Amino acid sequence: MRKSGPPKGLIAYLALELLEEKPRYGYEILKEIREISGGHWEPSYGSVYPILYKFEEEGWAERIDREDEPDRKYFELTDAGREELAARRESSADKARDFADVILGFFHVYAGFATDDRFALPEPDDGWRFDETFSAWIVEQVVRHHEHYFDGDFERIETTPEEFAERHDLEE
Repeated sequence: MRKSGPPKGLIAYLALELLEEKPRYGYEILKEIREISGGHWEPSYGSVYPILYKFEEEGWAERIDREDEPDRKYFELTDAGREELAARRESSADKARDFADVILGFFHVYAGFATDDRFALPEPDDGWRFDETFSAWIVEQVVRHHEHYFDGDFERIETTPEEFAERHDLEE
């Protein structure tokens, strides 16, 4: 179980991946992460530039000047940065459970707001609610994304979480 937020190092990993593609500036990285998340997550401006400065300090990226945009701070991945990216790819692969815990944890909180009598949230003005209809819409979006990214129809898994973990040799 995770304590909070996205898995540690996620923004740095995404920044390295994006810098491998081409030199970028901080706000461009923010926009790319927002696009990757389907518009549902954007790290703060104040979180990306410190990461880029750390990359520069560690020798993983270097600042480059561009005549066409002299006021922007572009960063380019170095050979040492490519090595760091390879290491982070390896460690990020080990964080699958952390990602799943974040997704499931936030959905459980959402559903808890809808079903637990301890929470008495007023209905917001923007039309979003904590109820079964909106919960079903969120689940529908997850299914649609699954079918889009994994190119096939979603099939329900009838096993319990414990049976699934046992079948796939997962730690509880």
